[in-house]
Amino acid sequence: MTAPVNGGAAPGLDFTIEIDATRDLGADVFRAEALITVTAHPAGAAAPAAAAVEVLIMDRSRSMMGANKIHEAHRAACAAIDALPDGVLLGIIAGNRTAEPVFPAAGGLAVIDAGTRAAAKRQVMSLRPEGGTEIGRWLAAAGELFAAAPAAGFVRHAVLYTDGKNEHETPAALDAALSACADRFVCDVRGVGGDWHHAELRHIAEMLHGDATAVLRIADLAEDFTQLMHRVQRLVVPRAYLRIQPRGSFRISAIAQTYPVRVDLTRHQRPADGAALDSAAPDGMAVDVPLGPWEQQTRRYQLSLQFDPAALPVEDDVRAARVELLAEIADGTRERRASAALVVRRHATPDFRTVVPESLTRVEKERELSLAMQACADAWLNGRAADADDELDLAIRLAREVRDGRLPLLEGVAVTGPDGHARLRPDVTPGEMQRLGLDSTKTAFAGTGTVGENGTRAPGHSLGRSLAPPAVAGRACSRCGATTRAAHLRFCEACGAPFDGGVPS
Repeated sequence: MTAPVNGGAAPGLDFTIEIDATRDLGADVFRAEALITVTAHPAGAAAPAAAAVEVLIMDRSRSMMGANKIHEAHRAACAAIDALPDGVLLGIIAGNRTAEPVFPAAGGLAVIDAGTRAAAKRQVMSLRPEGGTEIGRWLAAAGELFAAAPAAGFVRHAVLYTDGKNEHETPAALDAALSACADRFVCDVRGVGGDWHHAELRHIAEMLHGDATAVLRIADLAEDFTQLMHRVQRLVVPRAYLRIQPRGSFRISAIAQTYPVRVDLTRHQRPADGAALDSAAPDGMAVDVPLGPWEQQTRRYQLSLQFDPAALPVEDDVRAARVELLAEIADGTRERRASAALVVRRHATPDFRTVVPESLTRVEKERELSLAMQACADAWLNGRAADADDELDLAIRLAREVRDGRLPLLEGVAVTGPDGHARLRPDVTPGEMQRLGLDSTKTAFAGTGTVGENGTRAPGHSLGRSLAPPAVAGRACSRCGATTRAAHLRFCEACGAPFDGGVPS
């Protein structure tokens, strides 16, 4: 682990990087795996929130007519507007088969104050549902609003809710819109009720560095939006990047976020000089991977490197890659805030077994659990009940094996059959199954290895709702109430908040 690189000009967070890797490699191994833990803490006093541009994307399609949906959607949007502080730039879009600017009515963005807040809520209350659903159009319209906003020093955040599937737009059209918006703004997605599809909303959130969450009762949307706006206000660094510089004989084969949400980031990587990258980065090329905005939190990333075994010396330490955390500062430039080296050693003994750290073994089991949860949801939604039961039983066994935070969600939809195997409840709802698929990638933090001398092993949370680790003996956090495993740590393992000097619980 490295101490933060002091740059002075970056927004008020200090970063540290820890690397847990397959350090000792067998003679014929051609891949090195690493788990990269990046933690952000306030640099001195409480870190001030970054300036923000917020875009609300409201589903006003015909399906919003029933069950008082549009009224609750009005209430949720108004709650979000009320939760935004003065000075935020706001735009609101209503979507069906088009994307209509709601506020300001002429398009663009408005600075939030008492007058504009009231005007925005009046415009929201006038919306009526009609038409179909083309989410790609909604996102493209949001992208146009963000393009007109200040580029540097601002968090660009959107929130989109929908109660249905993207039925009037081809997958290719949605993908084109997502590619155009990727890394330009962050979008959190909310599935309301149970008529949407988990894979579609998860794809949108993954492409746009957001959180996808199920809101099964639309009456809960207003509270969810309020909490979401408060979380956005905790963002400090508008944009961060993971820069990976492999050694000449190493090549990046994959990079994924593993905590708090598992997301494949391989397609997001760009050469460090900003040029386009049409295929995999060549050997030795430094790449930047956009990570979105940051608050006081911890995230984890899995890096896979390929190499020719014959190109490596034996019984010598070799730097396979250098990993850096870059933070965007006020003028839009990227400043290095932390750095660490990934070191490996190739052993000559033919029968030497590569040692895989426990942390990487857990990550692979978490991935298998995610796939089982998705397969369970898909099987049930497609009428294959027996297959869904088999996948649920596998998922529960995996979750129990690693004490995964998704276990309560799985047990909530399960009953135990006469054969002792788990199966889905007879009365399980489509909404519950969609939520199972949507939450399949949300992981819990399990710290391994040693804690750095500055106490930085403290995970936080993303814009989305991450699952805290099981509470065990340690300090109780005054901010989130979670109990941290070790009394000597300076930061809460669930939310990353510094302890205030309270005694261990």
